[in-house]
Formats: sequence, structure tokens, C-alpha cells
Amino acid sequence: MRSIITILILIISVQIFGQPKPTNTYISKFKVSGTVIDKETKQPLEYATVVFTPLNNKQITGAITDANGIFNVEVTKGVYDISVEFISFKTKTFKNQTINSDKNLGIIPLEINAESLNEIEIIAEKSTVEIRLDKKIYNVGKDMTVKGGSASDVLDNVPSVTVDVEGNVSLRGNDNVRILVNGKPSGLVGLSGTDALRQLPADAIEKVEVITSPSARYDAEGTAGILNIVLRKGKATGFNGSISTSIGYPENYSVAANLNYRTKKFNLFTNSSYSYSNSPGNSLSEVTYLDDNDAIESYRNEVIEYNRERNRFNTRFGIEYFLSKKSSLTASVLYRDSDSDDIAENFIDEYNIDYLLSGETLRTENETEKDKVLEYSLNYTKDFNKSGHKLTLDFQYGNTEENEYAFITDVDTYPATVENDPERTETLEKEKEVQFKGDYTLPIGENAQFEFGFNIQLDDINTDYLVESYESGEFVNNTNYSNTLDFNQDIYAVYTQYGKKVNKFSYLFGLRAEKTERRINLLQTNEVYNKNFTEFFPTVNLGLEFSEDQSLTLGYSRRLRRPRHWFLNPFESLTSETYIRKGNVNLDPTYTNSFDIGFLKKWNKFTLNSSIYYQHSINNIEMIQEDEWRDNSGNTITDPTETSSLTKVIITTPVNLGTQDRYGFEFTANYNPFKWWRLSNSFNFFKSVVNGDYNNESFDSDDVTWFTRLTSRVSLPGGIDWQTRGMYRAPYESAQTKREGILSVNLAFSKDILKEKGTLSLNVSDLFNTRKRKSESYSATTYSYSEFQWRERQIKLNFTYRFNQKKQRQRSEGEFDGDGEQEMF
Repeated sequence: MRSIITILILIISVQIFGQPKPTNTYISKFKVSGTVIDKETKQPLEYATVVFTPLNNKQITGAITDANGIFNVEVTKGVYDISVEFISFKTKTFKNQTINSDKNLGIIPLEINAESLNEIEIIAEKSTVEIRLDKKIYNVGKDMTVKGGSASDVLDNVPSVTVDVEGNVSLRGNDNVRILVNGKPSGLVGLSGTDALRQLPADAIEKVEVITSPSARYDAEGTAGILNIVLRKGKATGFNGSISTSIGYPENYSVAANLNYRTKKFNLFTNSSYSYSNSPGNSLSEVTYLDDNDAIESYRNEVIEYNRERNRFNTRFGIEYFLSKKSSLTASVLYRDSDSDDIAENFIDEYNIDYLLSGETLRTENETEKDKVLEYSLNYTKDFNKSGHKLTLDFQYGNTEENEYAFITDVDTYPATVENDPERTETLEKEKEVQFKGDYTLPIGENAQFEFGFNIQLDDINTDYLVESYESGEFVNNTNYSNTLDFNQDIYAVYTQYGKKVNKFSYLFGLRAEKTERRINLLQTNEVYNKNFTEFFPTVNLGLEFSEDQSLTLGYSRRLRRPRHWFLNPFESLTSETYIRKGNVNLDPTYTNSFDIGFLKKWNKFTLNSSIYYQHSINNIEMIQEDEWRDNSGNTITDPTETSSLTKVIITTPVNLGTQDRYGFEFTANYNPFKWWRLSNSFNFFKSVVNGDYNNESFDSDDVTWFTRLTSRVSLPGGIDWQTRGMYRAPYESAQTKREGILSVNLAFSKDILKEKGTLSLNVSDLFNTRKRKSESYSATTYSYSEFQWRERQIKLNFTYRFNQKKQRQRSEGEFDGDGEQEMF
């Protein structure tokens, strides 16, 4: 409480005494600086309060430390009592300090106050968004709409980020975003990516870092940028934690625990969860077939009803051992086990040229999937005597298995009932990934630092895809589709960067080199494809603070998009009778030059954070559609007039398609009109220009679209918080596809109970059940309209209980979602 009062005094004194006054040339001011750290862990303490109380009864002044625990403040000549305070730490006071010249108080260690340990909140209710020179940080703690949800739900609420109805993640409308966990690739993202994010519980996530202009420290992968998911790891001494349970409709249950036990020598932590869900979904496809003269030949409509039953167990546990006051070793193990049973019923109606029904079919696919992830991580951290002088080493080994089994039945129900031969498919995927990386940071003087590091990433994926047709009373291998792919990709990287702050100007220059060795072995045909390439990736990040409330940033980075293994597999995979997907073994990486200008301005109750960006890509990877006639055995027929019982199939494949230019503008605006009402709005507008030809067909496009997200948080009587979040994605058009706009609204209420040890929340996802993708697609001889809804409206009731924790705000600044602290270096 004393710290909060002190901060309020500081704010009031700045407001009262910080107004412009006539210049007095006889008043001397001197700079006082220092660094505040945790005495036990030697980690810097951000937002520590430093108060200067003059002995001559003049005005109180002070400062708040930055992310490195550093403070700099100018005070007039005089004698002061200087106190350094931080919530749950003992206050340190320097009595009768004479200030008549610049003074550096050096390293100021603070001890934990044992009496206040029970009031520490691990899930801090700090401002939702913080701003850094090269990234934005979204803190999950206060977002009620994701309680009981998944990582996908969290990402879909992050400014600049969208998650479509299939779970694909985009950053500023670009789906080539690199997703890391605790700064590294992880089995938590998995082979499929989107499905794995649905299995990671939101309660395990502390924050998400949105890095649109990555420095050289980060992987060059991801032309849109990087999303780094940071998992929770308690820091409070003693045993503490939280347990959450939720129940929902459609059928959904989960329980999660975040536990921590810390002493002076070690820190034990774990995040574990189990969930069960039964999620209905649906899709619609209406295809019109055309002849070579664009005249209608026939129609085909498909309605699919999905029922997905999933059991998921996640656990991560580890120990941080403090080797000395300045070094620690952290070991952790991640284990995930999930299985699912999905039923997809596909109702197919076929019509002739006059739109008269010619056939009906019911195609049912029963699919089971079993996924397992086992990942070991080891981290060594060494802090040297000088603040910021640091060495970290990381080793990680992961083993992932994803096995899918499907049984497909096909029954004609009109004009006569005919039971067609069934099919079976099996997909077995195994991935082994090894990573070893190191980072070294050396401060130079008070305002500069040099950094270098390395990263070795070895990835080995084996995919065995089996399709069996039923012939003569038994299942036999369908060699038109069955295949085995061995994919190996080794990446060796080194980087260096240098940054400095000169008065109000900051810069960070970096250079990264990455060598990629890619090997593809198609065991079905004994074909081997190798590609090796070495590229350099420069980065520039500049920042200028005009004042405490106004700043400008400029970023440049060169990045790439390496094709994933499923993009490279040239064998076809069946998604339905009429839709086929296949890869392209000759795909090259996409290279992108990105530029970003950001501006931050704060007013009393309003904050605006805006950016203008431009990206130029070569070897742009695009999905294109082609169609062809096939017989019942899957053979391609070049002249359909000579063969009966043919089906026209649509084939989707990725190609390197010329160049792409993306121009965009985004902003996040936050307004706090009253103490009980907070508003946040993010808006992203971008234009995409693609130039490229494939098979003598132009795929040029010039498209404009935008999306916006509005969040309102109201404090109601009775201690009830009400949060509403609405999002709208505008229509979008590419060379072959036109997508309609999508509107979705989430609603949540929460209330603290049991003397603030518990929180009860109710949230509704997709309140109006409108989150559906509606699109039109074109090819030379087809036109199709489709709708897809992955998950229907969902209601969840969540209860969280905290022990040896108490909800307490670490900051009083920025009471509304989205406010941020600007750290230029």
C-alpha cells in the first residue's frame, strides 16, 4: 500500500509541479542514476519507484525504473532522503544525500519482504499491451474472453493478429508468421501447427510477443514476423499457484493447474491441464462445372456436418537451480498426449444442366487421431558483474508423433441405393528436432551494448501416407496416392548486433547469416531432391523519444519463408472425392524486405500506437487451383468424351508466383473515459499486389482489405467486470478466390470471490454464431461457392482459485487495455 501511495504522490506532483515555469538560470540541476535489482536472483526490477524527499520541504520528485532496472532523474541541488521501493520488497533508504553534482548510486539490491509474500500475484494485472523498440507484448492476465480457452483464442485477441475459422494464424493479414514458444521452436506448435495451438491451454500462457520488425537475434523465418508465446513460470518465494476449471456448451470440460515452489536455491514449476471437447462444425460447397466455352455442364452441392470429440492432456514441469547469485540452470520437460474421434458426414447432390437431380450420395469419414509430444529443454544463464552483461545457452530436443486413421464409406442413395466400395487412409508422421543456441550480451558504457550468438536447428520429418481401396473383398494399396516422404532440414545461423542510446535517440543494427541444407527423399519412387543455400539478413531498428509521451520507431528487416514439408510432397492427398491437394518439390523460399514506421502518442486518457509498413517479396508462394477429369480409379483422362463415369476434380498446389507488394497501416487506440470504463480499438488496413504467371495463365491481383477489433471493459456494481470484444474482417479477393467479410462477437463477465482468492467468469465465444468463412473460387472450368464454420457458438463457465497469491496490480499507470510503456533500448 505504501508503494501505491508513493506512486500516486509522484504522479500528482508531476501533474502539479511539472507544468512549464519561467526559466531560472540560477537553479542547478544534476542527474542521479542507478540500477535496482532483486538481491536474491540479481534480476533487474522494472517499475521500481525511486523517491527523492528534500529536507528543505520543497517538492518531492522521483522516477520509475525501466525494463533493465535503470533510472535516470534530474533533481535540483540540495539534501535528500532517497527511498527505493518495489511491491513485496523491503524499501531501501539513503539518508541525507547531498546532491551538488551528477551522482550514480550504482547497483541497489532489494530484499523480498517475507511478510508480503502471500500478496504477490504471479498472474499480474499489468497493462495488456506494452511497447518495445522491436516488439509489442500482449499480457494475457486480464483478458476474460480467453478463460478456459486455448492458445488459438489468445492469439485471436492479440492486436495485429487474426486466426481464421480453420485456425490459421496471420500477422497483419500475412499467414507466413513464425510461432515460437519461450523464444524457440517447440513441439507445442506441432507438425500441423493450427491443431496444436488449439491444444495448448490459455491458462499456461503469460504473454505473447508480437515482433513485426525482428532484430538479428531472432530466426529469419517468417516474412510477416514472429509471435513468441511465453509460458508461465512462477517467481514468488514459497509454494503458490492457481487451479482453474471450466465447463462449457457444446460439451466442453477442462482443468488446469499452474504451480510453483521457490526457495533460495531452486525454483520448481509446472503447468498441467486436461480437457475434453465435443465440437460441432459444418461446411457447404456448391460447384458449377463449365465447358471450354464457359457454358454450364452440371452442378454439384456438398454439405458436410462435423462432430469432433477430443481428449487432451498437457504438462510441462521443470526446475530452475541457482548455481550462484549470478548463474542458474533450468531444466524442463514438456509432454502432450491427445486423441480425437471425428465424424464427417458429406451429403452430395448432383444436378444436370437443367438443375434436375441426377444423383445423391452419402460419404461418411470416421477419423481417429493420436498425437504425442515429448520435449526436453535445458537453459544456462550467467549474469556478470555489470548489469546487462549476460550469457545464455539453450539446448532442446523434441520428438513428435501424429497418427491419423480414417475409414470412408460411400453410399449412393439416388436414383438407386448402391453401397460403393469403402476406402481407408493412414497418415503416420514423426518428427525429431534438435536445437542448440547461445546468446551473449556485452554492455559498453552506460547506454550501448554489443551482442552476438549462434543457432543450430536440425529437423527430421518422416511422413508415411497410405490409401487403401477395397477390391475383391479385401483392402489393397492404392499406389496413385500412397507415398512415403523423408524430409530433413538443417539450419546453421550466426548473428551479431550493436545498439546504443544517445540522448533520446536509439539504434540497433544487426546482421544474421543462415545456411540451410534441405534434403527430400521420395521412397515410393527413390527420387532425391537436395537444396543448399546461404543467405544474409540485415536488420535495423531506430527509435526517437520526443518526450515521455511521444516517440517514433523505424524498422527494417530481410526475412524468408521456407516451404514446409507438406508443401514439398508432390504426391496427392484426398480431401474429398472432388478436392485434391498436392505439394511441389521444386518450391524455393520466399524472400521479403520489410519496412515499418511506428508512432506512439499518449494523452491524459487516450493512447495511440500506429504503424505504416511495406513488404516486398520475391518467389512468392501462392496456392493455385487446376481441374481435370478422372475415372473411378483416379487416372487422369485427357479426352472426357471417350470415357464414361468420369469425375472432374479440383487440384490445389503451391507454386512460386512472381512478386508480391504489401502496403499497410495499423493503429491501436485506447481510451479511458471513466474509471469504470476502458475502451481499446485496433485497426489494420493493407493492400496486396501480386504479379505472376503460371502455365501461361496470369495470376495478377490487386486487392485491398482490412480488419478491426474493438474491446470494451466495464466495471459494474457488485464487483462484476463486463468485457465485450467484437471483430470484423472485411472482404478479400485474390486471383482465384473472393472471400466475404466475417463478423464475430465475444462476451465475458467475471467476479472475484472468496476474498479475492477466486475468480468466477462466464464467456460466450461467437455470440451471434456468425464466424463463418464464405468464399467464391474460380478455375478455367469451375465456379464454386463455399461456407465453412470450424466451431459453432460456445459458452464457458470458468472458476480460478489462487493460493498464496492475491490479486494486486503491479502498476497504477495505464488502467485501460492496450496502454504501453515505451522502452527505446
